[in-house]
Amino acid sequence: MSWIDRLNTRVAQTPFGRWFRLEGSGAKIERAGSKFTIELRAGLTTFIAMAYIISTNALILTDSGGTCDCDRDLYGPTCDTDPAYSSCLQGIKLDMITATCAISCLACILMGALANLPIALAPGMGLNAYFAYTVVGYHGTGKVSYRNALSAVCIEGIIFFVLSVVGLRQWFARMIPVSLKTATASGIGIYLAFIGLQSSAGIGLITSSSATLVELGGCPPEYRDANNVCTAHHMQGGPTWLGVLGLMLIGTMLLYRLKGAILIGILVVAIISWPRPTAVTYFPHTPSGDEAFNFFKKVVTFHPIKNTLAEFHWDLSSGDIWIALITFLYVDILDCTGTMFSMAKFGGYMDDKTQDFEGSSMAFLVDSAAIAIGSTFGSSPVTAFIESGAGIAEGGRTGITTIVTGIMFFIALFFAPIFASFPPWATGPALITVGAMMMQNVLQINWKYIGDGLPAFITIIMIPFGYSIGYGLIAGIGSFIFINSTVFILFKVSRGRIAPPNYEDRDDWVGFVTRGGIKSNIPPWILRLFGKKPATIASPSNNSSEEDLAEKQVAEIV
Repeated sequence: MSWIDRLNTRVAQTPFGRWFRLEGSGAKIERAGSKFTIELRAGLTTFIAMAYIISTNALILTDSGGTCDCDRDLYGPTCDTDPAYSSCLQGIKLDMITATCAISCLACILMGALANLPIALAPGMGLNAYFAYTVVGYHGTGKVSYRNALSAVCIEGIIFFVLSVVGLRQWFARMIPVSLKTATASGIGIYLAFIGLQSSAGIGLITSSSATLVELGGCPPEYRDANNVCTAHHMQGGPTWLGVLGLMLIGTMLLYRLKGAILIGILVVAIISWPRPTAVTYFPHTPSGDEAFNFFKKVVTFHPIKNTLAEFHWDLSSGDIWIALITFLYVDILDCTGTMFSMAKFGGYMDDKTQDFEGSSMAFLVDSAAIAIGSTFGSSPVTAFIESGAGIAEGGRTGITTIVTGIMFFIALFFAPIFASFPPWATGPALITVGAMMMQNVLQINWKYIGDGLPAFITIIMIPFGYSIGYGLIAGIGSFIFINSTVFILFKVSRGRIAPPNYEDRDDWVGFVTRGGIKSNIPPWILRLFGKKPATIASPSNNSSEEDLAEKQVAEIV
């Protein structure tokens, strides 16, 4: 037995190991394959896959203008020519870097310690763009002020918290048909790969096209126009080929089951990209490259939040703020729900009976609390990150993975120059690889029955093409309801005479609901309030009698 095996065994046998249900801990329900050292590596991998969020989120939220203001009659609506305004924006950017690291650290540690899940949380991409460019507007040119928008985000978190406490958020999640949950995981896989192929967070192999929306790119950055379209030198960009090399390196190492393959691939590409006088450098000799390199050279720095801390303005009289709040609510609940259930399925701890996973109630509570706390720091809504799949692919199965990710975000508070300098073509190969792994879920979709297969397919394609997990689920749920409601009505009206030829091949969604899909949704604290033992989430070690007993206990309350 190696020293690593001895360490894993000793940690598993401690109260720490039993709390996180490591394999060999003696916990009632152990997480199969969970080892302490693997969890550490998985947490680091998840963080590196998410490191781009530190600088990207800061840049997007800075574009909102934050709390900065100027004489718009004198300097124009965007205040671009005001030196004082530009100086204020630099302070906002540093505030946002600190806020992103701080809320991500807190949310990840809470998720890991309380929910025991390897699902990382951070300010959501997409939601931050909606916050900055639609709600507040570029440099505050929207109809809602930055302070008022933060109030809407805080209210969203409070509403989510209440919904999670009473179990309504879990109920909604479990009511999503099985085929759509499975399809969501596959759709997220394509979504991840699509992100990894682009230039903003990937290897730049795919770029924009005015004729076909997307096309083969791979050109050097200097040959892209303002719309990110390659004007010349396609497939001649050094960073793209370095990213392709990283992808092949990760794939080869995974083939031989080398531990830490994804992490090694990311680090190798990043280290090659840091020296300046090369064709693949992340710091070209340009104004933006010089600025990034000067920040990188600082190595260690810390900036306290000065301008955005608790900057609320509680004015809900405008109709625009209510539109923003409602949009935050429905997009975030679908986005977060889809991500959490997909990661649970990818990690192998989804319960087929209840279509739920252990720790879901606490996970939703942590997510909602993080949204409210994040708004206090000046951030847009926090959500579960699909990059968690990188850590799960490395073997992460418990909350230790997420706690390590949170600790790394804490370290990033002081080493932000390093962690904010991982080039997108270093993390892109990891996203493509995880996307490939998540595609295996497509085999579990019920393709035999078109009432299940078509909505699942719509969900899969709309997630990457609509660039939103929430919109993909909306399309899938809407098509599922229309098709299957029509079939159900015809079946009932005709007393069973009008039915699809293979009607018996459908997923029995009604049967799922009646056998405990809703009843088992009651939060554990309500069950304890009535003196009943909470129903447990089934695992491979549970037998059928234990499942039936748990279901009966819930039924007594209902």
